[in-house]
Amino acid sequence: MDNLPLLIDLHKRAKRLGPGGSAETGTAITLANLKPSATLQIADIGCGTGASTLQLARSLNAEITAVDFLPDFIEALEDNAEAEGLSEKIKPLVCSMEELPFAENQFDVIWSEGAVYNMGFENGVTEWQRFLKPGGVLVVSEITWLTDNRPQELQQYWDAQYPEIDTASAKFTILEKAGYSPIGYFVLPEECWLENYYRPMQESFPDFLARNANDKDAVAIVEAEKEEIALYEKYKAHYGYGVYIARKAVCA
Repeated sequence: MDNLPLLIDLHKRAKRLGPGGSAETGTAITLANLKPSATLQIADIGCGTGASTLQLARSLNAEITAVDFLPDFIEALEDNAEAEGLSEKIKPLVCSMEELPFAENQFDVIWSEGAVYNMGFENGVTEWQRFLKPGGVLVVSEITWLTDNRPQELQQYWDAQYPEIDTASAKFTILEKAGYSPIGYFVLPEECWLENYYRPMQESFPDFLARNANDKDAVAIVEAEKEEIALYEKYKAHYGYGVYIARKAVCA
């Protein structure tokens, strides 16, 4: 991606690189029945700068392998973990989510907030299943249609951006075919998009453009982000992020 350095520059200072929230990560922990007393091996795939990784480390007795393919994001995660005294619980790994060096049945939990779209939901949950122990838990958030019918403008936008967007029922079918038993689901509330993700990004636009001397590619990135934000504000009743919690079958 030609503009990858600019995209990194826009996002690497952010607490969150996609919609989410502390309360919602906590809800997912509860629905997944992850006990603070249990000793867990967790892979947080597509961890970004570490919002979910750090909360998992705070909340659970776990060793967390935090994976992202961008060294800048991993570096930010390491700084954040050190600042909170959590470095000993987190193993950062610069790696593509499509080429994970894990052993079969290695993890009790695979966690991925707002990142599986990079390799596609079906491909991701299918490929990652082998890294989970039998009975292990997958927690993954995925952009999801909330209504059966959508305005044409919205449908066309997401068909171009991410053709795998679909309803929750379709996503559950994929999970079941991949060898999981769904055990929980909820939709991220509006504030996870607006207050936690979009508004901080909007506030960062002026500094981002100034750092990059209003380069035409930087301006184009900002305009694309503004388009996405405006689309969500207009059509948020029709789509959101679904959080899917599923257990790997004990007998695959």
